[in-house]
Amino acid sequence: MVNVIVTGGAGYIGSHACKVLRDSGFTPVTYDNLSTGWADAVKFGPFEQGDLMDRARLDEVFAKYQPVGVMHFAAFSQVGEAMREPGMYWRNNVCGSLTLIEAAVAAGCLNFVFSSTCATYGDQDGVVLDENSAQYPLNAYGASKRAIEDILTDFKASHGLESVIFRYFNVAGADPDGEVGEFHQPETHLIPLMLDAIDGKRAALTVFGTDYPTPDGTCIRDYVHVMDLVDAHVLGVKWLQDGKGSRVFNLGTGKGFSVREVIDHSKSVTNREVPYELGERRPGDAVKLVSGSTRAEAELGWSPKRSTLETMIADAWRWHQNGHYDK
Repeated sequence: MVNVIVTGGAGYIGSHACKVLRDSGFTPVTYDNLSTGWADAVKFGPFEQGDLMDRARLDEVFAKYQPVGVMHFAAFSQVGEAMREPGMYWRNNVCGSLTLIEAAVAAGCLNFVFSSTCATYGDQDGVVLDENSAQYPLNAYGASKRAIEDILTDFKASHGLESVIFRYFNVAGADPDGEVGEFHQPETHLIPLMLDAIDGKRAALTVFGTDYPTPDGTCIRDYVHVMDLVDAHVLGVKWLQDGKGSRVFNLGTGKGFSVREVIDHSKSVTNREVPYELGERRPGDAVKLVSGSTRAEAELGWSPKRSTLETMIADAWRWHQNGHYDK
């Protein structure tokens, strides 16, 4: 078996990555403490419950499976929470990742795919964001991810650890087969919140901020389908196996949509109105985050095949209606 350890494999993106890894000939080994993930989402390979801060448990899992690489998704990722509780983000994201990196190096596993974020770039109005753009994170979430990128660079110099770092934009959609999907408690992502409002599971969607310097006053994001995103991560594992070395890639479509545009598109997909109310801006939210990079396409051979807004909303709506994990 060609094993890959997937931290956070019981979560939204990690579970989709496990499915694609399995379909690509790998055995995904989920390592998750289930603080935000779901045991029901682990369907495509072995499950090892454990915390990133538990070095002894990590050593045990590395010794048991002898993986060819690590795919690291596990992290706290809520912007509002990161603004309120920065220490929690630095402790969990950075210290946990450092412990994982040290365990990987000690086990001789020197291929590391890291789930970073476009939030490392902060709010740079009018700047085309590519891999060489300056990084000015606005909150402890983005800052902690940037710090982990620096740790990976240091461990390449000291121990030969090679990494593929993916800075990606807003992830949306669900597995079109309906085996896994997006389910958070609490939910913070725009599209599932919107679908909850449509379905009557919440009174209304709150639109945070209507006075941004954008055409309709709401903030703009670049949305990428979760299945396209995890395809890139599998390509990242293969890139490292082929000895191509460390590289950073943005993952986005290059096209941004405002919150109001997402709401408008949802009406055509679901044939239902979206009940929403207007709220104040949230601290830490950037005005516009859109990828301007073609590096992933040119070098990895990656292209987003399902990342139209209609497809992402339709796949998410199908999961929303039919899929669930037991609470």
